[in-house]
Amino acid sequence: MSNVINRCGWCGTDPLYTAYHDKEWGKHVKDDKTLFEFMILESAQAGLSWITILRRRERYRKAFANFDVHQVARFTTEDVERLVQDQSIIRHRGKIESAIKNAQIFIAIQQEFGSFYNYLYSFMPNNAPIVNNLTSLKDLPIESEQSKAIAKDLKKRGVKFFGSTICYAYMQAVGMVNDHLIDCDFRF
Repeated sequence: MSNVINRCGWCGTDPLYTAYHDKEWGKHVKDDKTLFEFMILESAQAGLSWITILRRRERYRKAFANFDVHQVARFTTEDVERLVQDQSIIRHRGKIESAIKNAQIFIAIQQEFGSFYNYLYSFMPNNAPIVNNLTSLKDLPIESEQSKAIAKDLKKRGVKFFGSTICYAYMQAVGMVNDHLIDCDFRF
């Protein structure tokens, strides 16, 4: 019996990255708090590597009120100035301001659909996650028809830093799509 663990090759051997791959990536998230957390984190990632954001995740949690969407939606210009000075997060003014605006839009979507989860899954075939049968990292998609549609709708609502590629990464993170390679031990 082999002790070799098969993982999707993108996570490498960094313990933080492999823990994220093994315990979170692709797991079906249903609660809006976690969906909001990943919206903040994925938006912060735009133009950066995911490991850069993972390494700052706990600092983002502290900076963004434990990802409480209602608190973040009430952040003021003083909060923006405080966060722009916070060296523990990505200090991009546009991303910080958009996180606040995105929180306000997130709440409006919750009110319209009953939950952000309901909104997201209204774009999904059969209102269920998609399981892709990928055999190689080169087959890993960077967007889908669903990510394009969600990103387009969110943009129309005013969401920033959440184009179709970021949206697809978000969908992978929260289990809307399962892109674990078929030989990955963490495929479910």
